Amino acid sequence: MMNTKQNLKRRIKSPTPKFFRKIRKAGLIAGAVGTALLTAPIALPAVLTTVAGYLVTAGVVASAVSTTAVERE
Repeated sequence: MMNTKQNLKRRIKSPTPKFFRKIRKAGLIAGAVGTALLTAPIALPAVLTTVAGYLVTAGVVASAVSTTAVERE
């Protein structure tokens, strides 16, 4: 188990390929838009609130997965 944690830390700290940096940025933007919609000071329709929740979830997952991608040596 300790080796797995060290491997994950090494993957996160190593350089990320250009394609996955773009995916990470898009995921962060999607998460930010979803968060802004969820925290809006006005009442939004239920459909919009549901979509905002999906945006946050998809953004977080895309950012987390793309962070662990590494370049081949």
